[in-house]
Amino acid sequence: MPEYYLHSINAQQALEAIAQGLSCVRLSTDLNLSERDFSLSDQGLVLDQDNQLSIEQLKKIVKKTQRIYLCRDGDMTPLEDRSSGYYKLVPTAGAPLLEISGVKMHISKGTDPFVSASAMAQQAVRKGDKVLDCCSGLGYAAIAALRLGASEVLSIELSREVMGLRAQNPWSKDLALEGIVQRQGNSFELITTMPATSFDSVIHDPPRFSLAGELYSEEFYRQIFRVLHRNGRLFHYTGNPHVVKKGSSFVDGVIRRLKAAGFKRVVKVEHLMGVTAQK
Repeated sequence: MPEYYLHSINAQQALEAIAQGLSCVRLSTDLNLSERDFSLSDQGLVLDQDNQLSIEQLKKIVKKTQRIYLCRDGDMTPLEDRSSGYYKLVPTAGAPLLEISGVKMHISKGTDPFVSASAMAQQAVRKGDKVLDCCSGLGYAAIAALRLGASEVLSIELSREVMGLRAQNPWSKDLALEGIVQRQGNSFELITTMPATSFDSVIHDPPRFSLAGELYSEEFYRQIFRVLHRNGRLFHYTGNPHVVKKGSSFVDGVIRRLKAAGFKRVVKVEHLMGVTAQK
């Protein structure tokens, strides 16, 4: 079944082309992965025989600048999940980002979520690595790790809502490639079941501290240390919380706990809002 993803910018492109009396318009309907030409009429945009959007529908999409619509089988539905909180995919100039209850879950300012996730993977992953990707989200870092030459990537994501959205995200399709294993569950619990020294590198991109403080704990860092091979590498996204009282920053606390867990060469990576460390 053909699927088309539309958001404010490409809907506006279609409306402008219709207003100019053009017979076709070049659009990306897979969220900036590719472009192709689509037919226009004075009634609207023709995606295919079963999927045609009226001018009114296009105007509705234009108004919702932070929303992506999936068009298939004659229906137009937003890429969101309101069953528990509010999860949605938000358009960017590149890959879509994940937003949960109004909080953007990616570095997106001045960059692209896929590019920034790839940069995180590059901090830790080397060719041939077995990689653990905690709190995988849309899976961008896991996909980047595989492209960097990882032999195997274990991708863990707790939220079923997030996994549902990434199953509909064209940029997440490579999670199905051989070499990536997807698991749904709690990283804090699952890591305790993993053998010691079973990974060469770890990418740890947890939710903010207020939502998952245990994933910033010395106890969890000791488990990451345990499952890493000697000289194994960690990249840990910390975000950029405000400096807390007494002048001690949140990131300094993370560094202190990582060192207490046994890590060495713990270094801030400011442009990626995280730290690297080595066993």
